Amino acid sequence: MSIWWSLHLRRDAASVPLARRLLIGTMETAGVDPDISYDLSVALTEACANAVEHGGEQGCGPGSEAYRVTAYLDGETCRIEVADAGPGFPGASAERPRPQIRPARSDAEHGRGLYLIEELADHVHIGNKPGRGGAVVSFDKVLKWRENAPLMAV
Repeated sequence: MSIWWSLHLRRDAASVPLARRLLIGTMETAGVDPDISYDLSVALTEACANAVEHGGEQGCGPGSEAYRVTAYLDGETCRIEVADAGPGFPGASAERPRPQIRPARSDAEHGRGLYLIEELADHVHIGNKPGRGGAVVSFDKVLKWRENAPLMAV
């Protein structure tokens, strides 16, 4: 069984819980274990918050006021991608596509989102879109299912 959906959202803080609730509802309906759903929803929240905060600073072109969330539940895996039209991650280049991520200070109020995503997901890709610019954060996690899950992969 495969399920996928894609949202085109305004870069507004109110869009973040909308994406999170849709993901949780999809996984609950499919019968995904609640702990896995929670981990993925926190990771999605962090990725969306980054897109809202940083995803349009280059700002003038069409789409700079929006970002996209796509989720795939395919077999035993859930893959989520959040892409924006901002300037992308500083320090990422063709030679080094993954930006250098430095740990946040223990007293910092920001800067932990990408670390949380890396801890909560099984595989994480963080980089910039080729060409037009913008950041892409994608991550996946192997799913566990509730007993008698209605859409459990076979």
